[in-house]
Amino acid sequence: MEIIQNKRLEYFEKLAKKRVKQRKRHSFYWNDITYFCNYFAHEGLSVLEIGCGTGELLNDIKGKRKVGIDFSPTMIAEAKRQFPALEFHCMEAQNIQLDEKFDLIILSNLIGHLDDVQKVLTSLHKFCHDRTKVIVTYHNYLWEPFLKLAEKLGLKTKTDNLNWLGKNDLNNLLYISGFDVYRSTGRMIVPFNIPLIAPLFNRYIAKLPVFRHFCMNQYSFAKPLPEGKDKEYSVSVVIPARNESGNIENAIKRLPKFGSHIEIIYIEGNSTDDTWETIQKIQKKYEGQYDIKIGQQKGKGKGDAVRVGFDMATCDILMILDADLTVPPEDLVKFYDAMASGKGDFINGSRLVYPMDKEAMRFLNLLGNKFFSLAFTWLLDRPFKDTLCGTKVIFRDDYNYLKKNRTFFGEFDPFGDYDLLFGAHKLNLKMVEVPIRYKERTYGTTNISRFKHGFLLLRMCAFAARKIKFI
Repeated sequence: MEIIQNKRLEYFEKLAKKRVKQRKRHSFYWNDITYFCNYFAHEGLSVLEIGCGTGELLNDIKGKRKVGIDFSPTMIAEAKRQFPALEFHCMEAQNIQLDEKFDLIILSNLIGHLDDVQKVLTSLHKFCHDRTKVIVTYHNYLWEPFLKLAEKLGLKTKTDNLNWLGKNDLNNLLYISGFDVYRSTGRMIVPFNIPLIAPLFNRYIAKLPVFRHFCMNQYSFAKPLPEGKDKEYSVSVVIPARNESGNIENAIKRLPKFGSHIEIIYIEGNSTDDTWETIQKIQKKYEGQYDIKIGQQKGKGKGDAVRVGFDMATCDILMILDADLTVPPEDLVKFYDAMASGKGDFINGSRLVYPMDKEAMRFLNLLGNKFFSLAFTWLLDRPFKDTLCGTKVIFRDDYNYLKKNRTFFGEFDPFGDYDLLFGAHKLNLKMVEVPIRYKERTYGTTNISRFKHGFLLLRMCAFAARKIKFI
């Protein structure tokens, strides 16, 4: 084993002398990896890259603190020369001596060179907190014969003998090393900058069924598996209400106790009945029993009401409970448990698992939800059953980053569902669905117009495809 490691170090020491020049030569390939990893990063992250080489990816990734590790002294020396403002350490991947937790850990094209992949992946837990994200990039093993040919033709830098792992092999190694893989995807069919052809294949064709299996670069996104010890969090429950006077008191009376503290926030929006007066009465009636805040939105739509409520919230976790109570308040404890146990960073309700009340959802609405389920499964590279369930849950600090990043998608969603879903995807959050029993209304009528709002949702999906999929 030591002989193999010495040969590998000798190879990388030799490669390091010409690494910067070769990376620039093949910048089209490397820049795409950096671009995709950077898509899921933001300025508030602490980032650790293992196998950082000469530091180009680490330098370009967004983050407030960035640390690079490589076992080649010459690589690290070159990285420090190029990027003196960053922190680099010469250490072996399986024996990193750092006493720090990171928000994002990147292993880019590293695992093929490791003697013991599982050992390295397991060692990452020392640098993970419960919400750390890990991105692992690697070649699709189907490309092996083409890459070897490219090496012989001088089109690719020669490599030593690599571990050739398929996507399932890698994801299995992550799992047995204590990580939950929540998304896998691929990019790039044409690795050279051929005008017209490369953009067409890489940006569009590579995202289509069948073709996506032939992408050159595979990406696995993972987070540490829950340790089974739930934390206690405080919760803000935002209840947007328009013409829901008859449901205001029931929302409180049926709300179960969970977490360390519950803050209830009613946001009234342009009602034509006495909803606002009822909210004020309920706040006064229960002021000694519950922590209740109330407010009125100035804009229109549920999305605006939710944003007003979230801005007023002070607790760790933010929840939405629609005032029509078609999602039972009693089920909110399931959403809390999923968050508190670390099973997800963004929890979405799913109404399409259990049989629902006869009048809970009209047939055309059901068909629409099925369609958008398929569309989102493709858009987000993970199974997604119900995009339009009103109950969604997110950590407040994640929402604050989502809010800062909202300009990326724009103020396009009057309902708020897609704004949160797309934003959570962009933040690289693990999204989990909690099945609920969808109930028939007992008061009022729906504010949703099937055809008008259905076409609007379709337009938003097309818009998101440009911002999420075809990038």
